[in-house]
Amino acid sequence: MSCEVVVLYFARSAELAGVRSETISVPRQITSLQLWEEIVRRHSRLANIQDQVVFAVQQEYVLLGDQLLALHPGDEVAVIPPISGGTTRNNFEGKKVLRLEYEAYEPMAEAEIKKICTDIRMKWPLVKHIAIHHRLGLVPISEASVIIAVSSPHRKESLEAVQYGINTLKATVPIWKKAVLLIESGHPSVYLTNCECQVFSLISNKIY
Repeated sequence: MSCEVVVLYFARSAELAGVRSETISVPRQITSLQLWEEIVRRHSRLANIQDQVVFAVQQEYVLLGDQLLALHPGDEVAVIPPISGGTTRNNFEGKKVLRLEYEAYEPMAEAEIKKICTDIRMKWPLVKHIAIHHRLGLVPISEASVIIAVSSPHRKESLEAVQYGINTLKATVPIWKKAVLLIESGHPSVYLTNCECQVFSLISNKIY
């Protein structure tokens, strides 16, 4: 039997597919690699980034491979290129960056940030309050893109928790950063990747 699922595209995958979302009909039981191949049949240029993407099925990361997916009508399947939330910088490979544009898989990003807050409270029980905010859309080079605030009776716990928060956010939260560059031929753009991105290493084999 088959069912219709909603496929979401972000960052580089959206550029290559030429769409941000679409509904497709696929078998209810399908491996993640077979699902990817079905998507590539519709958008052949996505084949160029196969080794750079993972899925998020109902907001849970899944590697492309033999993992069996049990899909239901209306399920969301997001194509997740390397993530790049966090720091703003004014250059990229020797080229001046004019501005940065951030986008996110917002419901999943919010869920992942909540996980970070939960982890902080487990690791540092003395922490009282946590605030994490990441800007989206256009962010000028001189301005901060992310703010993390933590309060605790002693500064050691707060400082460690903030460091953990920013590192984990840059590693796991589905936010992407596009840099618009200044070069002689115009203003091309490129999606940047965090060296901290750990999505591939964090995903274990699961049955969905």
